[in-house]
Amino acid sequence: MGTARHDHTASVLPSGRVLVVGRYSGDALDSVEEYDPTTSTWIPRDDMHWARRFHTASVLPSGKVLVTGGSNNLNTIISSTELYDPVAPSGHSWSWAGDMAEIRTAHTATVLPSGKVLIAGGFGVSGALGSAELYDGSAAVKWSRTGSMKTGRYGHTATVLLSGKVLVVGGDGPNGALADAELYDPATGSWTAAGSLPGPGRANHTATLLPSGQVLVAGGNTADSALYDPTSGTWLAVAPMGAARAYHTATLLPSGRVLVVGGMTAIPLASTEVYDPDSRTWSPSAVLDVARSHHAACLLSSGQVLIAGGHTSSAPLASAALYEP
Repeated sequence: MGTARHDHTASVLPSGRVLVVGRYSGDALDSVEEYDPTTSTWIPRDDMHWARRFHTASVLPSGKVLVTGGSNNLNTIISSTELYDPVAPSGHSWSWAGDMAEIRTAHTATVLPSGKVLIAGGFGVSGALGSAELYDGSAAVKWSRTGSMKTGRYGHTATVLLSGKVLVVGGDGPNGALADAELYDPATGSWTAAGSLPGPGRANHTATLLPSGQVLVAGGNTADSALYDPTSGTWLAVAPMGAARAYHTATLLPSGRVLVVGGMTAIPLASTEVYDPDSRTWSPSAVLDVARSHHAACLLSSGQVLIAGGHTSSAPLASAALYEP
């Protein structure tokens, strides 16, 4: 990449290019670039209006990308949001999308089947947030509050189920890592309990929707893995990964398997693993070019997985790598 970065986001655009936004550093937090898989090159794009890290980036049905919240280069948590238009002329890519009701970082943003975006939890002025709000790009008033979660949390995951409901899992709460889960129903704007993970509480883990409709939750300062079955509303412990990890990535491959890359325990990891949903087991895969955590991963139209940036034990990375399934 043109800039070393971690705690950034990477989003696959309708064109197949990958938009990389923000980073954690003392400078250039507002920088943006795109990866073109047809030429294997990185292209600088217009900077955001606000510097940010630990933000979210959501590709909307329109093809625009909604970027929300995060922390700026002064470590101030922000409520600002903005829209990226990938086909706009240079100098006009970004537009203001309003302010959220609350400042928040380390939250989740989930595009619902309706096209609205659910923003849930995060860390704010009062610590772990239970509040949630909706972005509706087609409405005159873009932002509105919706029901609050039962428990405030940040560093959690949010996954749209085949039913259209959203499963929120774990995260850090007022008293440490959480093992519980909650379900958001867009039809009622309300939350219900969704049981608890087997094993310890976890944060900065991954959650992946499998073709079966089940959700695979992996890691979070542990090697433990678990499956959520939305049909029965129950959790099942499955084989653990080969290494405990947090701040890793998990990518659903075209085969239906799940690739987990890097992350960290005490130090960043170069190892990768693949989960097989048929056997419910993990197997080691290709070793990364360099150990990294806090990176980003995207499935490309070719079936390859782009691994971008991250952090070693000493510095942020500008390097990127491609995984061949």
